[in-house]
Amino acid sequence: MEGGCRRRVMVVADPTQESAGALQYALSKAILENDELILFNVENPNSWRNTLTTFLRRPSRSSGSAAASIEGSLGHADFLEEMKNACKLAKPKVRVRVEKVALIEGKEKASIILDHSKALAVDVLIIGQRRSLSTIILGYRRPGGSTRGTKPIDTAEYLIDKSSCTCVGVQKKGQNGGYLLNTKTHKNFWLLA
Repeated sequence: MEGGCRRRVMVVADPTQESAGALQYALSKAILENDELILFNVENPNSWRNTLTTFLRRPSRSSGSAAASIEGSLGHADFLEEMKNACKLAKPKVRVRVEKVALIEGKEKASIILDHSKALAVDVLIIGQRRSLSTIILGYRRPGGSTRGTKPIDTAEYLIDKSSCTCVGVQKKGQNGGYLLNTKTHKNFWLLA
């Protein structure tokens, strides 16, 4: 790899607690000094967050500063910049870059992430995971299968199953509770903080 990087580690970045937990795991347990960290975001132009942010960007006569402060907390670019800055503070020698792609109509988010992880030659893929009891019991819907009576695809499970690189699904358990990790070979592996 160029620039003396040992590995390329990609963290799926979005403005959720699961994504923040995945980034925290990556910085504390998975990233080595000379690694390259890619914060990968799939933008959904139809997302309610984008609609709300656009609405809040409109100038307000009476509460311009309040709208600006709310926009700052919801702004799409802001959360990526905050994540990038957190990475630089925690691991100053790690090269960090942000990759953003738009969600393609008719294509699942998981497929887009998988395609880009291959194109970027990623060695380790880390994604925040929200697992409910029903997800654990019922699993996820496989593409091409019947959609009748099934729920939408679980992005983390799909990536763990289909990725050619090491893929880790991360659930942060409490402030100091550690992480629950899922990979192809290890399910519900508990790692203390």
